[in-house]
This record gives sequence, C-alpha cells and structure tokens, in this order.
Amino acid sequence: MNSSMFISFEWKQMLRSRWLQLVTILFIFVFVAILMIQQMSLPESNGFTRQTASILNVLLFLLPLFTLTMGSMNVAGDVETGWFALLKTYPMSLNQYIFGKYTALCLSFTFILACALGVAFTFGGIFGGVSLPIQFIGVALALIFIFSAIGILIGSVAKNRLHALALSLVVWALLLLLVSYALMAIGTVIPGHVLQKLTILFLHLNPVEWLRFSYFLLAGQATVLGPTYFDLIQFYESILGKVVFALVTLTWAVMPLLLTKYRLKKRGVEK
Repeated sequence: MNSSMFISFEWKQMLRSRWLQLVTILFIFVFVAILMIQQMSLPESNGFTRQTASILNVLLFLLPLFTLTMGSMNVAGDVETGWFALLKTYPMSLNQYIFGKYTALCLSFTFILACALGVAFTFGGIFGGVSLPIQFIGVALALIFIFSAIGILIGSVAKNRLHALALSLVVWALLLLLVSYALMAIGTVIPGHVLQKLTILFLHLNPVEWLRFSYFLLAGQATVLGPTYFDLIQFYESILGKVVFALVTLTWAVMPLLLTKYRLKKRGVEK
C-alpha cells in the first residue's frame, strides 16, 4: 500500500464516520447562526467586527477540541484494534503511516471548514451578503494543521481510545482555559513588567493564543491587543520578525509529528 492509497483510504474512512458528520453539521449550524444573526442586527462595517470576533472565538474554542479528540482516538484505535499490526505487514514505513494519518485528518477538517463556510456564505448571499477577511481562512487552516499534529501525538502516547479521549480533553482544557486563568492568578502577585514577559512567553508556548495573535497581526488589527504587545508587534512586522513568525508557526505543526515518530519507535511499533 503506497502513501496515496493509504491517504485516500483513511480520508474515506473519516468521511464515513458519524462523529465527523455530526461535527460538520455542528459547524454549519454555528457559522450560519452567527453570520445571519449579526448580519441582520449589525450595520455593515470594515475591520474587526463582532461577527469576525464571534466566528474566530468559536473556531478557536471548538476546532481544537474536535481535532484533538478525533486525531488521537484514530491513532490510538489503530493500535488497540490491531489495525496497525496489520498495516505493518504492508510495505509502508512509519513515516508514511504518520504522514498519511496527518494528511487525512487535515483534509477531513478542511472539508468541514469548507462546508461550514460555503453554506454560511450561501445563506448570507441570499440575505444581503457576508464576508470574512482572508486572514481568517489562513488562521483556520493553520489551526487545523497544528492541532491535527498535536492530536496524532496524543494518540501515539495513549494506551487506548478512552485514554486518548481523556488526554485530549486535558490538553484542550489546559490550552483553552487553565493556562489563561493561571496566568491571571499569577498576575495578582507579581510585578507588571514580569507579568508582561510571562504573557509573551505563554503566547509562544500556547498554540491557541499564538494563532489568535497571528490573526490580529496578519489582519493589521494588532492595536486591539493593547500596549503589552506593542514591542512584540513591532518586531514581528520587521523582516527578521516575519521569518521568526513563520518558523514558530511551522514548528508547532512539525514538532508534534517528529515526537510522534519518536514515541512510536519507543513503543516498538516500527518495522
């Protein structure tokens, strides 16, 4: 089984999944609801609107959850059910297996995003038209690429699908909720300049906050972040900063896949 055949097989399996179909329906409903409600209740405006903010927050909140759970349970399920042991009998390397899983997962969630936006824009066109900044699409795709890689890494660590689900929820809660609350709590007992440095550090260590920052930076709306990020914004608008920005984003997508290979090797599943 070559790489293209494996990717095609995995993608078809994911598209047949009732779980993926329900997630697609959920995203379509949420996107249509946000766009339509705010299209009818708010005047048309340029820049960062409530409509854009609502969709961005929903995307940053829900997409990591589903990507992590589906990606991790898919890989953990292969080992648990013996499907991976069967795949080892085919002339396919570990790199091909990881790349195939990753590509199929990215394609599946890109399909979900395309369906949700397509239906939302269709309804919006009927009722006067809606629009989203092109930077939103770029950040959404980066979100899929990064969290698909993290989900596969979690699956390689988990002992079974239930364990993968639990780990995914823990990682999701840490990145979306607990780290931010912990940082706010720490801010009450440390000086402001130290808190500023910690905030910038956690910005780079948390892919959710990094992608949120990326959207504002790419959309030219970084001023809404406040004076805390002024120096950081100035740096990332420079030539060197753009290179560092691309490297940080790429690292978040590539590093989990490298760790996945190391973890699977350690578990002795490579041929």
